[in-house]
Amino acid sequence: MLRFLRGFVFFFLALLVGAAQAQRLPAGVRAVTSVEGIDEYRLANGLQLLLVPDDSKPTTTVNLTYHVGSRHENYGETGMAHLLEHLIFKGSPKHPKVWAEFQKRGLAANGSTNFDRTNYTASFSADEGNLNWYIGWLADSMVNSFIARKDLDTEMTVVRNEMEMGENSPQRILYQRTMALMYDWHNYGKDVIGARSDVENVDIGRLQAFYRTYYQPDNATLIVSGRIDAAQVLRQVAATFGKLPRPKRSLPAQYTLDAAQDGERTVTLRRVGGAPLIFVGYHMPPAGHPDSAASDLLALVLGDSPSGRLHKRLTEKKLAAGTFGESFGLAEPSVLLLGAQLSPGQNADAAKTAMLSTAESFASEPIGEEELERARAKWLKGWEQTFNNPEAIGMTLSESVAQGDWRMFFLARDRVREVKLAEVQRVASQRLIADNRTLATYLPTEKPLRAPVPQRMDMAQAMREFKPAQAAGRVEAFEATPANIDARTQRFEVGGIRAALVPKGTRGQAVRAVLTLRFGNVESLAGLGDVPDFTAALLDKGTATMTREQVQDRLDQLKTELSFRASPGQLSVSISSRREHLPAAIALVGELLRKPALPADAFDEIRRQALTGIEQQRKEPGSVADNALGRLGNPYPRGDVRYERTFDEMVADVNAVTLDKVRDFHARFYGASRGEFAAAGDMDAAQVRTALQSALGDWRGAASYTRVPQPFVAQVPQRLVLSTPDKQNATMLVQLPVPLSDRDADYPALTMANYLLGLGGNSRLWKRIRETEGLSYDVNSRVSWSSHEAHSIWTASAIFAPQNGPKVEKAFREELERAVREGFSAQELAEGQRGLLNFRRLSRAQDGAIAASLANNLNLDRTFAYSARIDSELGRLTLAQVNAALRKYLKPDGLVFVLAGDFKP
Repeated sequence: MLRFLRGFVFFFLALLVGAAQAQRLPAGVRAVTSVEGIDEYRLANGLQLLLVPDDSKPTTTVNLTYHVGSRHENYGETGMAHLLEHLIFKGSPKHPKVWAEFQKRGLAANGSTNFDRTNYTASFSADEGNLNWYIGWLADSMVNSFIARKDLDTEMTVVRNEMEMGENSPQRILYQRTMALMYDWHNYGKDVIGARSDVENVDIGRLQAFYRTYYQPDNATLIVSGRIDAAQVLRQVAATFGKLPRPKRSLPAQYTLDAAQDGERTVTLRRVGGAPLIFVGYHMPPAGHPDSAASDLLALVLGDSPSGRLHKRLTEKKLAAGTFGESFGLAEPSVLLLGAQLSPGQNADAAKTAMLSTAESFASEPIGEEELERARAKWLKGWEQTFNNPEAIGMTLSESVAQGDWRMFFLARDRVREVKLAEVQRVASQRLIADNRTLATYLPTEKPLRAPVPQRMDMAQAMREFKPAQAAGRVEAFEATPANIDARTQRFEVGGIRAALVPKGTRGQAVRAVLTLRFGNVESLAGLGDVPDFTAALLDKGTATMTREQVQDRLDQLKTELSFRASPGQLSVSISSRREHLPAAIALVGELLRKPALPADAFDEIRRQALTGIEQQRKEPGSVADNALGRLGNPYPRGDVRYERTFDEMVADVNAVTLDKVRDFHARFYGASRGEFAAAGDMDAAQVRTALQSALGDWRGAASYTRVPQPFVAQVPQRLVLSTPDKQNATMLVQLPVPLSDRDADYPALTMANYLLGLGGNSRLWKRIRETEGLSYDVNSRVSWSSHEAHSIWTASAIFAPQNGPKVEKAFREELERAVREGFSAQELAEGQRGLLNFRRLSRAQDGAIAASLANNLNLDRTFAYSARIDSELGRLTLAQVNAALRKYLKPDGLVFVLAGDFKP
C-alpha cells in the first residue's frame, strides 16, 4: 500500500511539473526530452527543434537539417538534392537577395548536401535580431522559395563549375568510382553532386515536386546552439515555423538494399597528373547498428598515423607516402574506406599487396588490447572536442539526425566506451574479408565467404539501451569585445618569451594556445631550402625519451592536439587542450622542441610526402597559377627565403635535405631567445606561467633574430596563360602590390573598398560573376596586409570551366572598372559596415583567433585597443573616403593576370 501511495504521489507531481512546463511553452510546441544539455521540442506540424545553450562564446549557430539527401533521388534525378540546395539561396518573394542579406548581417552562412541529409547553417556573433531574421528566412525558404527556371539557368553553370572542380581531383574521382562499384542498386553508389546529364537536363517541374515533397516541417530538424535565450528562440520558432501547416502527403518509402557482396571487385582510373593512390572499401553496418562502434575503431586501428597497422607496414616500410582509414557512419549499410597515397615511382602492386594483407590480417593477427585502447582514446578525444565546441556540436548533430536519431551522437560515444575486444575482433573477421572487398580482381572459389546480410535498424529499439550522461553545467558569459579581452589579459615574460593569457570559462574547459619562436635573419637563413620545413615536420616524431607512438599516446591522454609550422625565421606551434592538461601539454611541447629525436625513418617518410605533394601541384591549375604569379617580377636570387622556386627547384631542394642538415639547423637556430606565447580559454594562469618557465625559461638559441624585410616591389602589368591538360576546372589569379601597411591612414578605407568589391556574398564580383552570370563557384578578392613595410598585396581569384574563361575575365574587368569609375553607393557602404563589423566580432569570439591575435599583438607591441580603433574607423568611414581609396590604389591598368587551365582551341 505504501509503495502504491508513493507511486501515486510521484505520478501526480510529474503531472504538475509537466503542466507547468507546457504553460511556459508557446502554443503548438511541446517538450520531448532533454539529454546531456540538449533539449528536444516538437511543433504541431512535425518540426523537430534541438536547443544547445552554451554561454561560453558570444556566438550562435543555427542549422536546419532536412532529412533528404542524394539517397532519396529517383532515376534521372541524381544531383537534385544538391541542386535544390543551391536554388534555395536564390531567394523567395520576401527574401529576394539572400546572400546579400547574409553579408550585410555578418552571417557566416552556407549549405551542404550529403547522402542522407541537406542542411543550411549560419554562425554569427550572438544577436537577437540576426537570430530572428535567420530563423524567419529558414521558415520562409521552406515553403516559399522561387525554385524558378530562370534561377536554374544561371545556377546551372555554377553547379557545373563545382563538378569540374571535383573532376580535377584524382582522389575525388577515384572515390566516386569506388563507391559506384561497391553498391549495385543503392543510391550510396551515386555521387552526391549527381550525373552531369541529370543535372544539365533536370526538369524544373520534377525539381519543384522534390522541393514540395521533402522541404516540409515534418521532415526537418532545426538545431540552435551557442549563446541563446531558449524562451525567445522557442517564441520565434513558434511564430515562424509554427505557422506552416503540417503536410498531408506521405513521404516515399525507402526500401532498396544491396545483397551481400559475393566477390572481390576492382576498378582502375587513369588520368594526367598526381601520384598513385589506392582505396580499399568494405561494406559495414549502418551507424545505428551496435557493430558500428567496432567499425569506427577498426578505421583507427588500421588507418591512424603513426600507430595504425597501415602506417607501420606501408608508410614506414616506404611502400607509401601516407595512409588513412575512415568509417562513414551512414544511415543505411555503410562503408569502411582505407587509403594509401604513394609517391611517384613507388610500386602500386607492392603497396596493394601489403595493404590487403594488412587489412585482412585479423584472423591471423588478432587486435591487441593496447591497439584497441589507443584507438578508443583517440576517438573519444575527438568526440569530446566536438561536444565542447558550441559551433561544432551545432553542425555535427546534423550527421546524427541523418543517421536516424540525434541521440546517436551520445549512443555512439557510449558504444565506443563499452565495446569489447572480442566484439571488434568479430566484426573485423566477418567484414574485412576478400569477398566483401572492393579493389581486387574476382577469383572463383568453392567455399565463398559471405558478410552478414545488410539490414536497417529500428532506431526506437536501438535507443532503449541508451542512458544519457548528466548534462554539463553552463559556463560564464564572456563578451569578446576588445575592451573585455584587454581587461582580462595577463601579460608577463618568461626568458625571451613574451606571454599573454586570457583566462575565461569555456565548454568542457577547452583552451587554445599558440607559441612562436623567432630566429635568424635574411643572411643566416639563405640557402637552407626545405631544411626548416623538415625540422618542423619532425618535431612530433619522438624525443630523446619517447618514441613517436608514445608521443601520440601522450597527446591522446592529455586530450591535446599539436601542430608545428615553419615559415622564414620562425616556428609556430598551435595547441588545443583543456584546463587540467594545458600545463602538461606545455611541458610536452618543451620536450619536443628541445630534445627531438629527429628519426631517420620519419625523415624518409616526410621526404616522400613532400615529393608527392609537389607532384600533385604540378598539374593543378590553382597551384600552377599561384607559382607563376609568385615568380613574376621576383627580384631575389635563388636561395633567398623570399625567392619563389619552380617545381623542379622544389624537388631539388627536397632531395638536397639530409638528416645531418636538419640536426645542424635545430642546434644552430632553435631556442626561446625571442618569441611569443598566447592562450585563451579555461586555464589556471599561475600553472601556465610555471609550466612555461620550466619548459622554456632557460632555453637560449645561438642565432640572433632580425625580421626578414619585405620592401615594396612594383610589378609590370601583364597577362599570362598557362596550360594544364585534362583539367576541367580553370583558375584566374589577379594581383596588384599596394604601397600601404595596416598602420597607414588609408587602411580602413581600402579594407572596406575591397570588402564591397570582392569579399563575400554581397560584393560586386560575387553578384556579377557568381549570382547573375553563374560562371564561377568561387570568386573573391582580398588584401594581404603587411604590419611592417608599406607593402601589401591585393589579389583576386576565380575558378571556372575553361570555355568560360573569356566571360569571367570580361566580367571581372568590367566590374572593377565600373567600381573605380562610378564608386560604391551609400547603401552598399552602410550594408558593408554592418557586415564587416559583424564578421570581425564573430572572429574575436573564437578562442583560437583570440590566442593568435594576442601573439601577433605581442610581436607588434599592440593590444586589442588597435582592433577597437579599427572597428571605430570602419564604422565612421564616409563614402568619399572609401571611393577615394579604391581609385587611389586599385588601378585596372596596373594588374597582372594569370590564367591556368585546359584552354583548348
